[in-house]
Amino acid sequence: MRKDVHTDGIPVLCVSCEARHKGVCGALEPEQLVALAKTSHKHHAESGSELLGDAEKIDTYANVLSGVVKLTKTLSDGRQQIVGLQFAPDFLGRPFKTESELNAEAATEVSLCSFPKASIERMMQASPELERRLYKQALKELDDAREWMVTLGRKTAAEKIASFLLMIARHIDPSAAPDRNSASFDLPLTRADIADFLGLTIETVSRQLTRLRADKVITIENNRHILVPDLARLEARAGN
Repeated sequence: MRKDVHTDGIPVLCVSCEARHKGVCGALEPEQLVALAKTSHKHHAESGSELLGDAEKIDTYANVLSGVVKLTKTLSDGRQQIVGLQFAPDFLGRPFKTESELNAEAATEVSLCSFPKASIERMMQASPELERRLYKQALKELDDAREWMVTLGRKTAAEKIASFLLMIARHIDPSAAPDRNSASFDLPLTRADIADFLGLTIETVSRQLTRLRADKVITIENNRHILVPDLARLEARAGN
């Protein structure tokens, strides 16, 4: 049986966790964190691993601690569409849902903290602040989805690629300062997935990345590593 070890009332499992400060667990009191930690476990998933299947019974929820999760919707004929990305410290799952309506897949190597569905739902009933945080995250995801509809429906191919890179740059590292001027990251999606996500062809994705590199808005190393020396320039190219 695992020992219930604490630091100043906070379980060791939670002390250095970004989700405790910025995610839904930030709404919990130390004693609630202790109770949740007793049923939680941290684990890693390799890139390409399925985290949750479409129409799968939901038994657990999770906080994303690092990496990128790809959310997809499957049509009746087997075709899939990428409908969103999740980053640390996003909450993976929908409270009070009995079955998943999306597929969740590790787009990169992902670190997760998982806990039983029943535990978090009991805490929601006892903690209005936790319920508010989950509600705010759901509203944020709705706002992001509406913003992405504008990107897909009205922006040019060049603006779509810049918007995608800007989204990754802003969210992939939860410990980065929000007012930083530059960013560095590995592309979490293949060019084929980026094309699917943005409604473009693979050739268009490659052409627009090459153009951004030629204009020195980004630097590309080893075909996947992106350096953005000036986020303001990338934001301008995104049409924001």
